Amino acid sequence: MPALSTFASAPAAPAITLRDDTFAPDNLGAYQLAVLAAGGRCALAVLETARQKIVVLEDLALPTPGGLPALAAGHELLGRAGWGRVRVAVGGGAFTLLPAPLFRPGDEASYLQLHHALGATEQAVAYALPASSPANELVSIFAADAELAGWLRATHGPEARLLHHTSPLLAGLLYQQGPTAPARHLSLHLAGAELTLLVLGTQLEYCNVFSVSTPEDVVYYTILAMQELGLNPDQDPVTVWGELTGDSAAFALLATYVRHLRFGNRPFGLHYSYRLNEVAESRYFELFSLAFCG
Repeated sequence: MPALSTFASAPAAPAITLRDDTFAPDNLGAYQLAVLAAGGRCALAVLETARQKIVVLEDLALPTPGGLPALAAGHELLGRAGWGRVRVAVGGGAFTLLPAPLFRPGDEASYLQLHHALGATEQAVAYALPASSPANELVSIFAADAELAGWLRATHGPEARLLHHTSPLLAGLLYQQGPTAPARHLSLHLAGAELTLLVLGTQLEYCNVFSVSTPEDVVYYTILAMQELGLNPDQDPVTVWGELTGDSAAFALLATYVRHLRFGNRPFGLHYSYRLNEVAESRYFELFSLAFCG
């Protein structure tokens, strides 16, 4: 494999602010707010419930998820109460998946302690993965910023949910494939310096998040996961989501090792404002898929 080099990814994308002409911010109860704080960004989407249509997309710089309350304080939408539903997903590798029959509410910190020692400003949060799916017997347990969790409850009420970003990613993929599971394959998602790899077939076989800093890191972890799960880089397809672009150094290097690379589509079952036509189909998949997370 080539020697390590500086991670030649594209510069941080400029802030995106796209709003459909029909969006009515004076009637927030008709909309669902979805927020993704991961990879040094805060992306938010607004879904019009009646038409199941994404009518707002914004992408802002956010160094850490814990900075979301401060960002919301000066933001037109994030800090406003009254939404029909609010879902916030956070990134990071501090998470684990537990079989639902083994999960006992109140023991979240104990389960997570096997993989991650909670910091003084963190708390353990649990979320049951989408029902009626190959993953409906799993509970996601993850570390979240305590101030962020408190702000979410105080601002948006007890019905607002905090999730790990792998949960909407999986929910969207399950919805995408429908009731008949395709051949097992690997999905690759890149957000900033976080690489998420997920293998799904008749059931969820693999889900992990890696910190990457070079194109070689992306290739290494991808090939490692494929080898561990018996997938063949020359034969089995890899679907790409997130910030990895066709003209990036990471994609070019990955293409020399994986023969069948393809970019994913937006989540099926939703409609999208024409304002989003300028955004690549493979971007914001997990953000839009928060619509499938109860």
